[in-house]
Amino acid sequence: MKVKYIKSFMTVALLVLAASCTDLDVDIKSQYTEFPDSEIAAEAKAANAYFAMRGPLGRDYNHAQTLSSDETMSFSFNGSDYYDNGRYNHMALHNWTPDDATIGYWENFTQGITTCNGLIAEMGGDEAAVTAPIRAVRAYYLWVLMDSYGDVPLLNRILAEDEAIDRSPRADIAQFIESELLAVIDLLSTNVDISTYGKPTRWMADALLAKLYLNWAVYTCGDVATYTPAMANNKLSDVVKFCDDIITSGKFDLTDSYMSKFNSENGAHIKDFIYAMPFDRETQQGMTYARFWTHRNGNKEFYGVDLPSSVGGCFAINSEFVDKFNLAGDDRNEQIIGGPLYVRSASTYKATSTPWVVDGKQVTLTKNITLNKLDETMPVDNTAHGGRSQGYRSIKFYMDLKTTASQSRNQSNDVPIFRFADVLLMKAEAVLRGATATNGDTPMSLMNQIRDYVHAPKVTRNPTLDELLDERAREFADENWRRNDLIRFGKFENDWGYKHIINPSAKTELYRRIFPVPKYILNTNTNWSQNKGY
Repeated sequence: MKVKYIKSFMTVALLVLAASCTDLDVDIKSQYTEFPDSEIAAEAKAANAYFAMRGPLGRDYNHAQTLSSDETMSFSFNGSDYYDNGRYNHMALHNWTPDDATIGYWENFTQGITTCNGLIAEMGGDEAAVTAPIRAVRAYYLWVLMDSYGDVPLLNRILAEDEAIDRSPRADIAQFIESELLAVIDLLSTNVDISTYGKPTRWMADALLAKLYLNWAVYTCGDVATYTPAMANNKLSDVVKFCDDIITSGKFDLTDSYMSKFNSENGAHIKDFIYAMPFDRETQQGMTYARFWTHRNGNKEFYGVDLPSSVGGCFAINSEFVDKFNLAGDDRNEQIIGGPLYVRSASTYKATSTPWVVDGKQVTLTKNITLNKLDETMPVDNTAHGGRSQGYRSIKFYMDLKTTASQSRNQSNDVPIFRFADVLLMKAEAVLRGATATNGDTPMSLMNQIRDYVHAPKVTRNPTLDELLDERAREFADENWRRNDLIRFGKFENDWGYKHIINPSAKTELYRRIFPVPKYILNTNTNWSQNKGY
């Protein structure tokens, strides 16, 4: 049974009162007379801080990470339908601008951080143990901002009214995130159950620290355009340390089958999930991945039911990425559909033997995509057996076919942020890059834990870094890690899809390893300058 969470809302009056203080030396706690006196009371107040990621993760953050990588391309129908001012194609072609909506999620996270700051002040300040999980999720929101945009403001306190704040260097933000997580990690819950699902725990902090340290050379190099994978990373042993804390805890495993972890009934019972964002098509809306992957005729004809809302069908998997799913027997191959399509049953979610026929002809997805014109609109024709059927599609986050009209395109699939499988491969990568192996683990044995549970052939020697990157591609497709991985491996500017054909300059624009500050943010913060290159 899927667990549902009801999101609580903090009163606006609290934030207004706290933000109106102009003396930054005032002890914020002195403004309040009551504090949460139980874990339940603290959880009720903190709930509003935990879910600021829901909106971006359900759409724009996912699009920014996935479309900018080699995983996915987008196209429009006849040059206009789903072009949407380039919000998808610009990401796929690496020619995004500060005006593009897809990279406009900055404010979601600064608002989340502001909520955290207000709660921390209300609940006793940084020194209060009860604020530890709020500080941890604040660190995560800062990590998203820093990973996406580079230099960002260090919002670690309530600002005075009309107070201007500068952006801090990316390296300083990385160091603050590190110090915050180290300060709270021993205060965080170690429980792994319904009560902690979707909330910061010790294991979430471990995983975030490991991810931070694995990318340490990227985050601290000064100018991201100068980063190379050959740069020294003095935090690799720390990657291993925090991965081992999770591995030796015995709290997580890979016993769930691959595809079952991502369906609409996933949730707290998935043993691979360290930290996930809960979604529900009725009460926790915003998750819309299937809208963009589903064949445009699919809402009425493919699934054996009439879905209430139209679908986009404007995303497809780059053919080069499809080629990575080449291991015999690998359960992860099932996340991609291509070739002849068959009707799916609403009751079983399984394909039947009945061909899916439109206008008297079976629908067949082609691996390759042929554009009608080589420009940034990336047009294909809008016919069932033509443009609509070009490109293989992801069904990893398969929609719930019981969706009603009032729920529109919303899905109930929870989205994992940190998984145990990622911890195993992060440790393997750190060892391959020079960290000392521990607990008898080797890159080969760690990768084979992944291969075993997905029924793929075992590796017989330590993998190369490129082989490990391919393993990450298979394991974490459409989970928002591919952009991060490609930048760390120095492959973000490589050729794939139509990027290098329509936009050849993408090969040399290394500044695109971070996104521009959205224009609406610069219009408000006029003392800030745009990221280099934009």
